Amino acid sequence: MTLAREREAIQHDFQTKMNEDELLNCMRCGFCLPACPTYIESGMQEKYSPRGRIALMKAVKDGLIEPDEEVERSLDLCLGCRACEPVCPSGVKYGELLEDARDIINQNKKHSLPVRMLRKGVLDGLFPHQNRMINVSSLLGMYQRSGLSKVARKIGFMELFPESMATMEKVLPPVPKRKEMKHRLRHFEPEVVKKATVAFFTGCLMDTMFLETNNATISLLQKVGCEVVVPEGQICCGALHGHSGEKERAKQMAKQNIEAFEQVQADYIITNAGGCGAFLIGYDHLLKDEPEWADRAKYFVSKLKDISAILVDLQFHHQHLRLPDQIVTYQDSCHLRNVMRTYDEPRKLLKAIGGVTFKEMEGADRCCGSAGIYNIVEPDMSMQILDHKMEHVKETKATTIVTANPGCLLQMKLGIEREGLTGRVRAVHIVDLLLEALNES
Repeated sequence: MTLAREREAIQHDFQTKMNEDELLNCMRCGFCLPACPTYIESGMQEKYSPRGRIALMKAVKDGLIEPDEEVERSLDLCLGCRACEPVCPSGVKYGELLEDARDIINQNKKHSLPVRMLRKGVLDGLFPHQNRMINVSSLLGMYQRSGLSKVARKIGFMELFPESMATMEKVLPPVPKRKEMKHRLRHFEPEVVKKATVAFFTGCLMDTMFLETNNATISLLQKVGCEVVVPEGQICCGALHGHSGEKERAKQMAKQNIEAFEQVQADYIITNAGGCGAFLIGYDHLLKDEPEWADRAKYFVSKLKDISAILVDLQFHHQHLRLPDQIVTYQDSCHLRNVMRTYDEPRKLLKAIGGVTFKEMEGADRCCGSAGIYNIVEPDMSMQILDHKMEHVKETKATTIVTANPGCLLQMKLGIEREGLTGRVRAVHIVDLLLEALNES
């Protein structure tokens, strides 16, 4: 396909598939501008703002401009943090527009052979298959435990990679052994009087690289009276696919997850990763045009809760919690805050811990620059955002940075390493800190 025909196909799909009403909902008021990290970090360039991107989408749909490299670059540079949505007086569903636009471009764009192979290998061959995720993660664990990681750094091998990726390798958590990941228990009884039955969405990376955090989540749920069921057959939520313009694959994964959770009569479906939760809660939109699935998706979404929300509902913060004296700050997961609208609950839990002085960070609600794989594909902008984030962290004098999403957690660990704060400041998932506080008390 020639470039001209490629752009013609993209323009046609913009005209027939983009939501005209949603595009017109934007009043061009500009309330979104100060909330948008890429607008601020780019020196306030309109094309890198939500308002500017919507204007570009509308112009392509109306045939006023071609979907050229500048349009694609504008969309690619978007973090997808959706900080623009809570501040929008018209309630524009920007995240849905962005995913629709990216899907149209991806489906009509002829990628190079290496890119096609990478996308197929990762998006089709790896993430939808949890056994393969376990196998790949176990190789990483072997690399860590064998000492190869230290050798790779010592001989300068990691210098062949971009600085951010080389530093990220240092801050990866210790990966459990394959046996631990493979033999996941599926049912856990409450440790006190039963208050609810919950189905736990374990995720792909969370149940491999961050297995200990998942185990801590289950433990906390048991301690507040939850019977916990881990449904078999669940897989990756599909967020990476949805954000990368692979909507059909994301729909297939959504259907598999809905089917898996329909086998459990649960009061709630619990997540502990903001990015996953936000995509799961969008399953009703993703499947809205499929009669067989639309109502099933709505029912699935109606049961979703973040771990911090159910812990507050079940009064976990009234338990005796204690840690050695320390200053703690909290970095919001963008999707947990902006999509699931969960932000008070994590703070309430942290403030309930004895020995903790909670300091609110300036711009805690602003993206840290992780944004899924954004810190890999857009390292310059990601590191620029992270460096400014760490300035605000240092202002709090915190020794512990708490997050509620694995990507944010790694990004904050990366920031600690870049700032030379290793050993003085730590980053931790809120679930792990809460269990630590319970065990210390």
